[in-house]
Amino acid sequence: MIKPSVKFPRKDSINFFKTLNSRVNNYFKENNIKRTGNWKIWVKTIVMFSLFLVPYFLILTISMSIWFQLILILIMGIGMAGVGMNVMHDGNHGSYSKKKWVNKLMGSSIYILAGNVYNWKVQHNVLHHTYTNIHGHDEDLDAGRILRFSKHAKWKWFHRFQHYYSILLYGLLTINWAITTDFVQMKRYMKRKLAHGKLPNPFINWSTLILTKAVYMLIWIAIPILVLKLVWWKILIGFFLMHYIAGLILSVIFQLAHVMDEADMPLPQEDGTLKNTWAIHQLMTTVNFSPKNKFIRWFTGGLNYQVEHHIFPNISHIHYSKIADIVKRTAKEFNLPYNEFQSTRKAIIAHFNYLKLMGAKPILKV
Repeated sequence: MIKPSVKFPRKDSINFFKTLNSRVNNYFKENNIKRTGNWKIWVKTIVMFSLFLVPYFLILTISMSIWFQLILILIMGIGMAGVGMNVMHDGNHGSYSKKKWVNKLMGSSIYILAGNVYNWKVQHNVLHHTYTNIHGHDEDLDAGRILRFSKHAKWKWFHRFQHYYSILLYGLLTINWAITTDFVQMKRYMKRKLAHGKLPNPFINWSTLILTKAVYMLIWIAIPILVLKLVWWKILIGFFLMHYIAGLILSVIFQLAHVMDEADMPLPQEDGTLKNTWAIHQLMTTVNFSPKNKFIRWFTGGLNYQVEHHIFPNISHIHYSKIADIVKRTAKEFNLPYNEFQSTRKAIIAHFNYLKLMGAKPILKV
């Protein structure tokens, strides 16, 4: 639960963020470019939506072998994750476009991913981006009792196997959105009066959730089964596989940014104050990976540059590779860490090694 007393020091004695912000602003000014997206993000939007939706219509309208259907479902899962990372993410951060209605439209793409805009903005923009890697405050660290992501979380005997079974659970991310998570989150967030901006009207918020879930299930399950008379168990299996592939991709990408030994997980001091200012806290708690891999950068929507994203969440991901040099150089100049892995493979190995470490029974302090 977020406590009002949790706060970051306001005074940056070394002027790190002031210096960094000035240098990044100068980069955009000198190159005469906007901080939001450009034609590149529109092209990616078309590509990702095509990967996601074209196979869906092909499956519904063309007779084909089950093996070809499975290939198309795989593509749909990849496209679903791609829409989330490249379109929805920038839209809900307000960095897709300078026009608010465009950001709102692109952010609303979360509804066809089985999510909810209000819940996502509270969990991601408010809780995660403000209280990054702070146990009990950043809900991205809360995996219930089944996974232990932090040394501050309670240990259970089965956690010693989590580096084996965690990958099986990661794929359930988006299907949980569709079935239970959004309802549980909305009840909790509305009760605590949390919002990214103005608190929405409860009736409108709940009505939107129920209506969008109903439309979602109608499009993806009811119409194929009841209207098009397709085999119900094939539709359900395909629906699950699509979500599982998307959930697996999204979960792994997100975990590589924060659930790592290199990422600090500090707790507030007794008075609720954190040791570092907000920007330095982001450096300490975030990890990059595969900075030179153009495909990873393109497909993940720049989420392999999590350091840059966390310090400048309102800058579109298409600029991260350019400003990364500025952030890295400035961090080094101020003797601050800049955590990164040169390859995705090394980052994945490090993540599961960390899970193994967190799964080991803690040694009791005497």
